[in-house]
Amino acid sequence: MAITLRLSRFGKRDYATYRIIAIDKRKKRDTQYVEKIGSYNPHLDKKTALVINKERLEYWRGKGAQISDGFAKLLKFFKM
Repeated sequence: MAITLRLSRFGKRDYATYRIIAIDKRKKRDTQYVEKIGSYNPHLDKKTALVINKERLEYWRGKGAQISDGFAKLLKFFKM
């Protein structure tokens, strides 16, 4: 099973928040995921906008999970 770490959109219209999920690469964005490893709320200040379980992030990276372009940009912005 090929796993990808990516963002899944949820929340209200015009007030989107995102879950950071590990999901099978072949599945659609908002379908059932393997594991939720964090969340991102772009409407909050920079210190509290990103909540992520770093241990699980490193676990999935170690397992060879690919990181989506959007999530990679987010990690670069928050210097993780």
